[in-house]
Amino acid sequence: MMKALSDLDLAALLCSRVCHDVISPVGAIANGLEILAEETDEEMREMAFDLVRRSSDQASAKLQFCRLAFGAAGSAGSKLDLGEAGEIARNFVGQERVTLDWSMPRETRDKTEVKLLLNLMLMGISAVPRGGTVTVALDGSGFAVNATGEGAKLPDAARRILDGNVDPGELDARLVQVYYAMRLADQAGYVIDAAAGAGGVVITAAAKV
Repeated sequence: MMKALSDLDLAALLCSRVCHDVISPVGAIANGLEILAEETDEEMREMAFDLVRRSSDQASAKLQFCRLAFGAAGSAGSKLDLGEAGEIARNFVGQERVTLDWSMPRETRDKTEVKLLLNLMLMGISAVPRGGTVTVALDGSGFAVNATGEGAKLPDAARRILDGNVDPGELDARLVQVYYAMRLADQAGYVIDAAAGAGGVVITAAAKV
């Protein structure tokens, strides 16, 4: 594994990642409210209301997901529900560019494992920039995310991070997610690997031997 990033730098980069995820829908809400404050045309006002509603739903979905994947959600206990995590993940992904197939059993798992699974899903989404299907499933005693779609490929920077070939100083708000996934895997006793699969990329987390 690459040289460890300081806890302060990791926290700062993860905060930047969360802000990056929610800034677009929050900005759209602000634009919609500005239109409502100035516009008198009923058709335009209805369009603005629709923009605010949709953007509010997106912001809420992204915040709930980030709280679970990066934050201390469910900190009162050591277990999290995979079914609930799947619903939050589906709302986060939406119904546009990527189709999510959450093929996980309805059971509770250690919270670190659930966070790891959600971060593996994010890696799968990054592997299909033109859209596709991301399948999340069990793989023996571990997890597997299969990302299929046109031009599916794990980003080179992500591959380098998994191989330990990136200096911590090179990490930014986008790349820190892969590093964070590796930290989660190490804590939970797993090792992450990624390889070319049938028409896509398969990202696995296997228990350490």
